[in-house]
Amino acid sequence: MEHTYQYAWIIPFVPLPVTISIGLGLLLVPTATKNARRMWAFPSVSLLSIVMVFSADLSIQQINGSYIYQHLCSWTINNHFSLEFGHLIDPLTSIMSILITTVGIMVLIYSDNYMSHDQGYLRFFTSMSFSTTSMLGLVTSSNLIQIYIFWELVGMCSYLLIGFWSTRPIAANACQKAFVTNRVGDFGLLLGILGFYWITGSFEFRDLFEILNNLIHNNGVNSLFAILCAFLLFVGAVAKSAQFPLHVWLPDAMEGPTPISALIHAATMVAAGIFLVARLFPLFTVIPHIMCLISLIGIITVLLGATLALAQRDIKRSLAYSTMSQLGYIMLAPGIGSYRAALFHLITHAYSKALLFLGSGSIIHSMESIVGYSPDKSQNMVLMGGLRKYVPITKTTFLVGTLSLCGIPPLACFWSKDEILNDSWLYSPIFAIIACSTAGLTAFYMFRIYLLTFEGHLRVQFQSYSGTKNSSFYSISIWGKEGPELVNKNLPFSVINNNNNKKRFSFFSNKIYQIDGNVRNLIQSFSTHSDNKDTSIYPPESDNTMLLPLLVLFLFTLFVGSIGIPFDQVGMASDILSKWLIPSINLLHQNLNYSVDWYEFVTNAIFSVSIAYFGIFIASLFYGSVYSSFQNLDLINSFVKMGPKRIFLDRIINGIYGWSYNRGYIDVFYATSLIKGIRGLAQLTHFFDKRIIDGITNSVGITSFFVGEGIKYVGGGRVSSYLFAYLSYVLSFFFLLKIFFSFFFLF
Repeated sequence: MEHTYQYAWIIPFVPLPVTISIGLGLLLVPTATKNARRMWAFPSVSLLSIVMVFSADLSIQQINGSYIYQHLCSWTINNHFSLEFGHLIDPLTSIMSILITTVGIMVLIYSDNYMSHDQGYLRFFTSMSFSTTSMLGLVTSSNLIQIYIFWELVGMCSYLLIGFWSTRPIAANACQKAFVTNRVGDFGLLLGILGFYWITGSFEFRDLFEILNNLIHNNGVNSLFAILCAFLLFVGAVAKSAQFPLHVWLPDAMEGPTPISALIHAATMVAAGIFLVARLFPLFTVIPHIMCLISLIGIITVLLGATLALAQRDIKRSLAYSTMSQLGYIMLAPGIGSYRAALFHLITHAYSKALLFLGSGSIIHSMESIVGYSPDKSQNMVLMGGLRKYVPITKTTFLVGTLSLCGIPPLACFWSKDEILNDSWLYSPIFAIIACSTAGLTAFYMFRIYLLTFEGHLRVQFQSYSGTKNSSFYSISIWGKEGPELVNKNLPFSVINNNNNKKRFSFFSNKIYQIDGNVRNLIQSFSTHSDNKDTSIYPPESDNTMLLPLLVLFLFTLFVGSIGIPFDQVGMASDILSKWLIPSINLLHQNLNYSVDWYEFVTNAIFSVSIAYFGIFIASLFYGSVYSSFQNLDLINSFVKMGPKRIFLDRIINGIYGWSYNRGYIDVFYATSLIKGIRGLAQLTHFFDKRIIDGITNSVGITSFFVGEGIKYVGGGRVSSYLFAYLSYVLSFFFLLKIFFSFFFLF
C-alpha cells in the first residue's frame, strides 16, 4: 500500500506531456502537428484516465484502511529558513482528484466534437491539459507555498481559457475581469500565508495547525493579528469560488467555450476556493470569528446568486449564477461546522452542474445550426422552446440535472443539500429560513430554464429576417421589455442588441435597464412562434461523442448521492463517504458516528422537497401553460384584480426583475465607485505631478536662469556697487518683515 502512495507524486504531472508535446510540435513541425490535430484528444483522455484509475485506487485504500500519507523533499535549508515540497494524500485529496479527472475526461471527450471546427483546437487542448495539471498539483500540495504556486497556475489557465476567443472584445474583457478580480483574492492569500509563517514559523499544514492551536490556547499570539491573517486566507477562497462581493467575474467567464464553462464551474477553478477552506478547516475552527464570517458570506452568496439567476436570458449565465448560489451552500456548510456536508455537496453539485453545462453546450450546438454562430441568438433562451422534439437525449439528461439541482429525491443533490439545510437549522434559524427559501428559488429558476428551452414552440424563425410580421420576434419575458428604449415589435432581439455591441466594453457595465410598468398589456399582444410545418430546417441532436459524456454524467447524477446515505439500521452513520472521511474527521477531533433519526430525516426531507415542488409549480405557472403564446394570462391576472393591488404587484415584479437582470446593481456600483474613483484619483495625481511637482522644479530652474541673466549685467567689478546692492536687499527684506509682523499682531 505504501509503495502505491510513494508514487502519488506523479498525479499532477501525468497530463503534462500533452501540453509539452503540442507545444514542441507547433514549434518544430507546425504543419504536421496541425494536420494531425484531432489525434491529440486521444492521449489527453488516456493520460487523464490513468490519473483517474490511480486516484480511485488510492480512494479505495483509504476507505478500507483510513490512511494519510505525506512525503516531503527539502527544497532549501539554512539556519533560519526551511522549505520542503512534496505531496499529501488524504481523503480531501482523493475526493478532489476523482472529481477533477472524471469531469475532466467527460469534458475532453465532449470537446473533441464541440471544438472540432475551431481553429484553436490545439490551443484548447493544450490549455485544458495544463489546467488539469495545475488543479491536480493544487490538491496534492503539502504546504501553503506549494498551494500558492499552483493556485496562480490555475488562475493563469482560467485567464487563457475564458479569453480563448480573444478576438472578441467581450471575451477579452471577460478574461481580464476574471484575472484582475482574482488578483485581489490572490494578494490577500499571499499576505495571509506570510502572516501565518510569521506566527508559526512553518508552511506545513500539520505543524501550522498544531502550533497555532497551542498559541491561541496559551494566549501566545495576538488574537486580532491571527484573525486578520485568517481573513486574508479566506479572501483568496472568496475570489476563487466567486463568493460575494468578488463574484462579479463568474457570469462573464461564460464568454469562453461551453466545455471550459463546464470544467471551471464544476471541478477546477471554483472548486479551488472550496478546497482551500476545507484544507485549512482546522485552522479556521480555532478562530470563531472567521467561522462566523464564512457562514455569513456563504448565506449571502446563496441568496444573491439565486436572485440574480431569476431573470437572465442567456442560458449559460443563468447556470453561472446557479453555480454561484450552490457554491454559497458549500461555503455555508463549513462555516456552520458541517465539514462532511460541504464535501458531499461539492461532489454531487460537480457532476450535476457538469451535466447541465454540457447539456447547454449541446443546446447551443443545435441552435447554431439554425441561427448560425451568434451567442446573442444561440444562447438566448428567449429564442428557444420546443426543443424536446428535436433533442430528446439532451432534454432527458438536462431534466435530470435540473431535478437534481432542485433537490428532488433520489437524485444526487437532494441528499447533500438536505443535509446542509438540516445542519443550518441547528446553527441559526435565520440562516435556515434563508437557505430553505433559496431552495425554492433554485427550483423556480432551474425549471424556468428548462421550460423556456424545451417546452412550447420553437420561437426562432427559420426564414431570414425580412422586416415583416411573420419574421418578428418578441420577448418571452413576463417582466417586460429590455433596455430603456421602446422595443420595436418588428425587429428581432439580435438586431436590437447589435446596437449595444458597438459600444466600448469595460469591466463593469454602468448601464441600468429600465422596466416597463405596463407589462401585461404589452405581453398580451405578443405573437412569438411560427407553426410552419413545411420547413426542413430543425435543431439536430448532437453527435454521439457529445452525447456519451452526457449519459455518463447522467448516471453519476442518478447514483453518486448514494455514497452519503446512512444505511445502518441501528441509527449510526455507516455510509461510504463517512468511512472515506475518517482520517480527516479524526484530525478535526469531530465525532464521526453521528446519530440518524429517520423520523426527523423524513420530516425535514418532506419539508425541503415541498419547497422545491412549490418553486417548480410557480415556474410552471408563469412559463408552462402561458409562455408559448402569452394569450392565456387570465390565470395570472385573476389573482390580482385591477386597481392599487395590481399596480403594487407590478412594481414588485418589475423591481425583482430590475434587480436580477441588472446583476443586483453591483457592477454598476463597482463602475461608479471603483472605476470612476480610481480614474479620478489618477487624474488628480497626474495634475499634482504635472502642475505642482513639475511646476516647482521648472520654476526653480526658470528663476535661476533669469536671476543669473540679470546678475551678469549688474556685475562690474566695483565693490561699492556690490555693497550698495547687498544693503538694498537687506533693508528691503527687513522692511517687508516688519510689515508682515505688523499685520500679524494687528489681526
